[in-house]
Amino acid sequence: MTKIAIVASSSPTAQQGMARLTARYGNVPLAEAQVVVALGGDGFMLETMHSVLGRPTPVYGMNCGSVGFLMNGFEEEGLVERLAASQGAVLHPLRMHAVTQTGSVEEALALNEVSLLRQLRQTAKIRVSVDGRVRLPELMCDGILISTPAGSTAYNLSAHGPIVPLSANLLPLTPISAFRPRRWRGALLPSSADVLFEVLEGEKRPVAAVADSFEVRRVVSVAVSEERSIAVTVLFDPDHGLSERILAEQFAA
Repeated sequence: MTKIAIVASSSPTAQQGMARLTARYGNVPLAEAQVVVALGGDGFMLETMHSVLGRPTPVYGMNCGSVGFLMNGFEEEGLVERLAASQGAVLHPLRMHAVTQTGSVEEALALNEVSLLRQLRQTAKIRVSVDGRVRLPELMCDGILISTPAGSTAYNLSAHGPIVPLSANLLPLTPISAFRPRRWRGALLPSSADVLFEVLEGEKRPVAAVADSFEVRRVVSVAVSEERSIAVTVLFDPDHGLSERILAEQFAA
């Protein structure tokens, strides 16, 4: 992997790192790259992954941000050797199909999660169906989300959802501050599941749908399923693979 495209977030640390790496290894256009090296935090890494979705070009992240769960450590030395020794994790996104109150249709892909969130002070009312069968006739909540295994350690974990190993072929479905049924803690769905969220009393209780950073407001229904025909490969140093990080996160204090 000698044709390297180096991209960076707007932070001074990431920009300085890009300048140093470019001076040593060059920086080819994205269309010519064998690999993309992304400098920043998890948010910028997610943006970079979206930019190569469906392409064969893998992404290797180097942490110049705060969290860096999806990133490797930043080192100026030995980048080519690290890329050659790295291990890949293949991630499939979720496809969101949202219909708004005006009848418009919006689609987007999410590598972390698709979430429905109340827009105003009142709780949302949402009906949840899985594979054509209504599982929750009415969920009163601040919101609900469905995440990929890779995204299960992000917003899903903050909402007290379960962490899912990459190999599990499961999608966590997690409520956000459920009011009724109060004791419902969510579900683990097979990755083949087709999920439909229907917003009840949408005029009074408007709901927004968010696929990673793409937001649609005042939705009436949102369908979500895993898009197996699209993938992105993320590279990790051998001792910091994504599967190991997800496993280790389950034992974190």
